[in-house]
Amino acid sequence: QVQLVESGGGLVQPGGSLRLSCAASGFTFSSYAMSWYRQAPGKERELVARIGGAGLYTNYADSVKGRFTISRDNAKNTVYLQMNSLKPEDTAVYYCHAMPPIAPGRYVAVWGQGTLVTVSS
Repeated sequence: QVQLVESGGGLVQPGGSLRLSCAASGFTFSSYAMSWYRQAPGKERELVARIGGAGLYTNYADSVKGRFTISRDNAKNTVYLQMNSLKPEDTAVYYCHAMPPIAPGRYVAVWGQGTLVTVSS
């Protein structure tokens, strides 16, 4: 039912840019916040950015502030992560995340399959 599909990862040089996309289906997309997480080798998964349902609220990890921008197009059921000035430490698998309701007052965490971002010269 609920599905998230990421795309846009790849290999980029330090200082370069990538734009990740996440296409959502199976829930009322515009009603809920969406997030991007990442997991680097040997490290725990961490929150990178989050955006509210109407796009009026955003927050970012300190490590990406000023470099990454999260946005959404509710008409396309898609959330984006624009990544600029990429650093080797940004190398990770990036995951799209949602927490739609499955019953009144009950929510389920939904994850995409992940897309690999490698920043290296």
